Amino acid sequence: MFNNAERAQTLVEALPYIQKFYGKVVVVKYGGNAMTSHELFDAVMEDLILLRLVGIPVVLVHGGGPEIDAMLTRLGMESRFVNGLRYTDRETMEIVQSVLCGKVNKDLVATLTRLGASAVGLCGIDGELFRAVKYGGGELGYVGEITRVNPGIVLRAIDAGRIPVIATVALGEDEDTAYNVNADTAAAKLAIALGAEKLILLTNTRGVLRVFGDEDTLIPQITLAQIPELQEQNIIAGGMIPKVECCRDAIDGGVRRTHILDGRVPHSILIEMLTDSGNGTMIYDN
Repeated sequence: MFNNAERAQTLVEALPYIQKFYGKVVVVKYGGNAMTSHELFDAVMEDLILLRLVGIPVVLVHGGGPEIDAMLTRLGMESRFVNGLRYTDRETMEIVQSVLCGKVNKDLVATLTRLGASAVGLCGIDGELFRAVKYGGGELGYVGEITRVNPGIVLRAIDAGRIPVIATVALGEDEDTAYNVNADTAAAKLAIALGAEKLILLTNTRGVLRVFGDEDTLIPQITLAQIPELQEQNIIAGGMIPKVECCRDAIDGGVRRTHILDGRVPHSILIEMLTDSGNGTMIYDN
């Protein structure tokens, strides 16, 4: 149980970090698998609100895989994946768009509003935020590869003191259609376009682990120069490969720090940003 002195010390510890990040944009990608617990859900929203209130602009980019799977099951449709990416035919794309841009996006905005924030829901089609072409020649159907980011609509929301909440559906450049785009990739490209200080990817593991499945082997920091060796050693493997690649792309594009955090830990964002202890794996350049 904390006493008053300990509570005060916690606030004092946060002060230099608030000063350091004041006015600097942080992009948080919130994945579908980290959204399954109501307690964790509210904790993430509270973290975002606190950061915004102390002058750190935050942008929330979200997925919604479990919700899409549930809707497809309800409609008697099969979820099909190719190399970890959802195959998206025309009918599935309609479901993806309605679930991500509709229910999931508006539920997030509603929760932020209920907890006292000013939030606005957007998708990649709004203001031509994300433009995309068909990914890989079309073997995944209506899955898109982002070609352009137009961050004006997000910047205006930030300037108005709001938390932008962004669903990752893009406007087609090569076809008159919407595309389903990977949320990690969209978050990285948006972070670059916004000149963000940090990109945070919330996932369902502690971070990059030296031994797969052993969470006591967390690697707290990785430089860009170390990534190829860790890939050769099969330490960065499986589903962690695209996340690390998104972090690398973001850093190459000018984002100063990127983080892969455990979305199962309540207030993991605040622990990383406003305490000395940190959390998860930080990927950065020398």
